[in-house]
Amino acid sequence: MRHIDFKDVELKSGFWKTKQEMVSKTTIYSVYSRFVDTGRIDAFKFDWQEGKENKPHIFWDSDVAKWIEGASYILAKKKDKKLEKCIDAIVEQIEKNQCDDGYFNIYFTIVEPEMRFQFRHMHELYCAGHLIEAAIAYYGATKKRKFLDLMIRYADYIYLRFYVKRDCGFTTPGHEEIELALVKLYKVTNDEKYLTLAKYFIDERGGPNDIKEEKYDGVCNQSHLPVVEQEEAVGHSVRAMYLYSGMADVAYLTGDEELKNACKRLFDDVTTKKMYITGGIGSSGCGEAFTVPYDLPNLVSYTETCAAIGLVLFARRMMLLDFDSKYEDVIERVIYNGFLSSTSLDGKSFFYENPLEIIPYLSERDNKNNNGWRSIHFPAKSRSEIFSCSCCPPNIVRLIPSIANYLYSCEGDTIFVHQFMHSSATIDLNGKTVKILQKTSYPNNGKVELTVEGGDCTVAVRVPFWCEKTFETKKGYAYYQVKDGGPLSIDFGMPISFIESNRRVILNCRKYALMRGPVVYCLEGIDNPKPLRDILVDTKSRVRVEKDDLMLLPKLKCKGYIRKMNDDSSLYVKKQSIDEKTDITFIPYYAFANRGEEEMLVWFQTKQ
Repeated sequence: MRHIDFKDVELKSGFWKTKQEMVSKTTIYSVYSRFVDTGRIDAFKFDWQEGKENKPHIFWDSDVAKWIEGASYILAKKKDKKLEKCIDAIVEQIEKNQCDDGYFNIYFTIVEPEMRFQFRHMHELYCAGHLIEAAIAYYGATKKRKFLDLMIRYADYIYLRFYVKRDCGFTTPGHEEIELALVKLYKVTNDEKYLTLAKYFIDERGGPNDIKEEKYDGVCNQSHLPVVEQEEAVGHSVRAMYLYSGMADVAYLTGDEELKNACKRLFDDVTTKKMYITGGIGSSGCGEAFTVPYDLPNLVSYTETCAAIGLVLFARRMMLLDFDSKYEDVIERVIYNGFLSSTSLDGKSFFYENPLEIIPYLSERDNKNNNGWRSIHFPAKSRSEIFSCSCCPPNIVRLIPSIANYLYSCEGDTIFVHQFMHSSATIDLNGKTVKILQKTSYPNNGKVELTVEGGDCTVAVRVPFWCEKTFETKKGYAYYQVKDGGPLSIDFGMPISFIESNRRVILNCRKYALMRGPVVYCLEGIDNPKPLRDILVDTKSRVRVEKDDLMLLPKLKCKGYIRKMNDDSSLYVKKQSIDEKTDITFIPYYAFANRGEEEMLVWFQTKQ
């Protein structure tokens, strides 16, 4: 199977086209401006000195690199001289300040030059990976080779130091990412040494030559065991996703069955025991990490945006290794929920964490009474334009412009339709050029119309996990023989469903969530009586769909109950309340916290 690159796909209109326009017109420039304000862009001038403001951080290279990659994906679809000029100015600084041997890192060149490649946890190879990916993306968009050639020099130097000489202070990256970049560089250059180095970093992780930091015993960066022996997703969730994605890349290109089977085990562990209904992963703020199975707290969920993006990257690669709709189902769950909640509706501010419940006053509980000591970490109540660790905003900028990467694949004479967006794609199918047209207003409704031009072929369409209609499927896909020019119409419906979780997710016992098709809904304080936890939703009442232009998808309304108390002044009283009927409004989860700081709740109680 071969995925169809987003450059060969054109989004016509609809939900994701609107989001792409938001990113290209607003988000890309907003993130750049904040990077200018904080010194990230000027850091590439290499002129910082002790005593000056904005001391470069170890991961600033990667923040800007991800922004360049996202900007490049925008440029790949539409010319933007202003954007191109911004990138070229950064590339000029990279060329000017790259070391003679090819090394490039802002922090370790101007702050601690004597410590180059000595500290595993200091993000050098992570930054290098993102710079390489950015260079490949910019070359793909503009055909300008300068940035790519500079990063090839850097990759060659890394290969020399880590694989040939093996004289660095560590063997494998502390924060995985370069593995993905090296595979991409191999595909662009056809130089085997980059694939060799990617495989080396993966094979050596957790082995006898790999450093295990005493504090974490190797778990934080998945170095506790060789990767082919790992059964469970552990440690820092973003690092894990990047590692697993690299493993899947290498398994696909080398045919390594042991590595493939490890990827399958780890994916299943994540998605059947450690993933929120929103597709968010990494439940703990302590180490931004996975914990034990079924530990999915809502109020203190961490669920970093980059982890959700990482899961999408991993799932896409798994589809090539192990054809099954479950991988695309996870992608759909993430992109409409736990990823999309990261970004404000105006595209200017972001969540680092994506909680499933907010009680606003709790974020201040320890500040007021314990001199700033925090017993529990509560996620932010509102989005910010930038963070001290601002990895998420440019990562969002990478994913949305390239979202069409996730629509189509092909194999033999079959086109696979994985996601549903109003689009057209040009595909080389067994030597003939075929165009597939997809008309849909998904996820407003579940109607999809497909037309193939250029020859007869088979079209395999994913039947979404939430669909209640019956289709004859193989691995979750319905197969159709389509004639040249002939239309294929499918309607998955768009059911509204009350969802319950496995009883081992103890904090969700006797609670329910609401979904409409792939979209998770939530209660927000601005629309409903408070406190939200006191609401009982009437699951037997009719759920009404109400259009909402601001949120792009409809609100849902139904009946519910809230306690009416005769005595609301006493802390404790004998049972005296009665349930009072009230109107309840649900909004798409991704749209919460856009109308001020309010209570929010995904998992609620019901009255049967």
